[in-house]
Amino acid sequence: MTGFSGCESCSNYVYNEDFEYYECLVNLDEDEYARLISGNMSYCPYYSSDDEYRIVRKQM
Repeated sequence: MTGFSGCESCSNYVYNEDFEYYECLVNLDEDEYARLISGNMSYCPYYSSDDEYRIVRKQM
């Protein structure tokens, strides 16, 4: 899912050490993939913030 500006801060965007590149772990179905590559998705519905401290802030 490259092409979205927030991929670098998404927890689904991880580094694959075997192939030495970043990839998205979300498995898209055919319709979602078609919308993604055609540019019809304005945001990623699977974006999940990679905020390590989110849980700690809730506990405070």
